[in-house]
Amino acid sequence: MNIESRALYITAASIGFFHTLLGPDHYIPFIVISKARKWSLLKTNLITLVCGIGHVGSSILIGFIGVLLGVAVNKLTPIEATRGSVAAWLMIAFGLVYFIWGFRKAIKEKQHNHKHVHSDGTIHVHKHSHFKEHSHIHERKSIKELTPWILFTIFIFGPCEPFIPILLYPAAQNNILDIIMVTAIFSTVTVGTMMLIVTTSLFGFKFLPKLNIERFMHAIAGATILLCGISIQFLGL
Repeated sequence: MNIESRALYITAASIGFFHTLLGPDHYIPFIVISKARKWSLLKTNLITLVCGIGHVGSSILIGFIGVLLGVAVNKLTPIEATRGSVAAWLMIAFGLVYFIWGFRKAIKEKQHNHKHVHSDGTIHVHKHSHFKEHSHIHERKSIKELTPWILFTIFIFGPCEPFIPILLYPAAQNNILDIIMVTAIFSTVTVGTMMLIVTTSLFGFKFLPKLNIERFMHAIAGATILLCGISIQFLGL
């Protein structure tokens, strides 16, 4: 391995790590949805893995097509920018709809008191929620089933902007080995960082004090995803 290849691999790994770490949209949606839907750690990581592969895979495909056709990087950049805008608007739409649905669900789950008077005059009071007891019956199954697919669609459109510039350098040198290595390293580090942050965050939640906000978790998840989309579209994060 020569010095140029080593530097290229380190660059691919570093950019893969930092662009994921500094992009909250890479992991926050999985964290908040996992908490709201009470996914297991295994299921959360599996969904994160699949979405991460879709995320980097779409940019790899565009990058490879560009390399094969000899398309200049300045012509590929607008394509990635357009995809990024589409992903941001999809995230905004999903977050807004999920927030509205979660807020309505939280209102319906509000508990109320039931009083029972016994024969000896004793009054017994207990809290009751009709919606929560029957939520599994009334909640549409499609909502649970569609959520992972919606996340996957959003991440398919979400571009890995730094990847194509990194890829084009070894491609310009006609170095097939470096093209393969850069692609493998960038993809592995990006998806691995996504899963590491998601796992670490969910593990860290166990040490936080428990708050009585369970019925608002879906609304909180929707609002968080909505803010992520807004930050990407209007703040350039």
